[in-house]
Amino acid sequence: MKKLFFILSILLAIFLLQACNKSIVERNMEFAALNPLKTDVNAGEWKPVLLTGPTEFPVPVPAATNTPAYVSEINEIKGWQRNLNQTQKNTIAYWSAGAILRWNEILRELVAKHNIPPYQNPDGTYPFPSAANPFAYPIFPFSNPPYAARAYAYVAAAQYDALIASFYYKKLYNRKAPYKIDNGVQPLVPQNDLGSYPSEDAAVVGVTVELLKLLFPADLDYIQQKADEHKLYRILAGANVRSDVEAGEALGRTVAQKFTARARTDRAGAAIGTATLWAQMESQTAATGEMPWISQDLPKRPPMLPLFGKVKTFLFDSLTMVTDISAHAPPSTNSLQFKKEADEVLYYSKNYDRNRIEIVHFWADGVNTYTPPGHWNAIASEDFVKQRFSEVRWARNMALLNMSLMDAATVCWSTKYKYFNPRPTQFNPDIKTWTGLPNFPSYTSGHSTFSGAASTILGYIIPAKATAYNDMAKEASLSRLYGAIHYRSDCDSGLVCGKKVGSYAIARAVTDGADF
Repeated sequence: MKKLFFILSILLAIFLLQACNKSIVERNMEFAALNPLKTDVNAGEWKPVLLTGPTEFPVPVPAATNTPAYVSEINEIKGWQRNLNQTQKNTIAYWSAGAILRWNEILRELVAKHNIPPYQNPDGTYPFPSAANPFAYPIFPFSNPPYAARAYAYVAAAQYDALIASFYYKKLYNRKAPYKIDNGVQPLVPQNDLGSYPSEDAAVVGVTVELLKLLFPADLDYIQQKADEHKLYRILAGANVRSDVEAGEALGRTVAQKFTARARTDRAGAAIGTATLWAQMESQTAATGEMPWISQDLPKRPPMLPLFGKVKTFLFDSLTMVTDISAHAPPSTNSLQFKKEADEVLYYSKNYDRNRIEIVHFWADGVNTYTPPGHWNAIASEDFVKQRFSEVRWARNMALLNMSLMDAATVCWSTKYKYFNPRPTQFNPDIKTWTGLPNFPSYTSGHSTFSGAASTILGYIIPAKATAYNDMAKEASLSRLYGAIHYRSDCDSGLVCGKKVGSYAIARAVTDGADF
């Protein structure tokens, strides 16, 4: 038996090492070129997240379109367009679907690549990823759900602020697109009347690359490859001259500085805690007479990010989180109610039902996936395409969604480590899950909290789908009960907290100027 366990351990180690070193798997859907119903030309007046205003970082006046320098840039476009190959045509088709859409896809695949728990050391301890040495095993980061939610939020919010600033200057300078200046330039993307300087796509590139350098430093070569491809597409398509692109990228990089500065001081770097803290949480819970959560991994794995509940939120302050959003105490582990809920979990553990199992696996979002927050990003992306939002409205909506998801993670993790409740499989060893078992306390359910937040803000953004989003959130929540991973109170309380988080995103949305 020991020999078999040793062999299985070696095989698992090989799998994890291969998974961490695998290349990005791009699963990009095909979409038509973005042709928004509204250009949102006044988006430069919308309320940003961190910028003090759209003019915080000045963009220099562009050269006149009759100067030799500009004419040279027009000729560069014509030179490219005379000899477009199939790869370049494919690049135009890919990126023309939308900058925010495509970078969100890229980010999701980065999350999936790095969503691998580190394997134990020979002595039974576990290593931790290090941002200071990102290529050492385990490769930085381990993009678990809280880390992923934070990554989605920072990238989306930074993209939004960069686009507000770029739209302000586009309207101010109103330099026409190359295809409107010279009829020898072919418009290979849908035309609009927005100014071309600075390039909004390049602003997205500039801000996104800087954030991804911080969040996924081991993948910089891949990120830069996609960035170069994106910038060139705008020139190939006749949508921007090179100076439009350079100005947009410079603006985006400058905006990124505000977000990277915030990220370095938002307390996420200390969220892992210490061995002393982990032991203290367990002993303090036991001292109250409650059963404390204990890792079910062998050997026992340190709890996932026990101090993430102290990470700085976007939509409300820490006092609001405690007084208005956080869940009430769960049923005592010594109570009849807790035993009743555990018996319900045991029922779902022992009784197979095809429909329930399909729900469990659809919402599982475990190892090597882009996590529950990423799942909601995928849902939102497909629906936003159908709405034909402008690029800046895409950015605003994704920022609202992802700030909600990050703040939901903070609220949920604060609650998990406050009550330190055992998982059903720990409380009753007869319970077996239908999917993996997360390595952190049970109350409240992360899936439920994420889903409550996402469904609430998405229902505001697309009112016609509010009921459908709410039904999705309920299903995602119940999937954790059906999978024998959570008790019903975990799920119900998580949904309530998530919806409260989503309501704060709505409160921001109604005052950001985008709906007027």
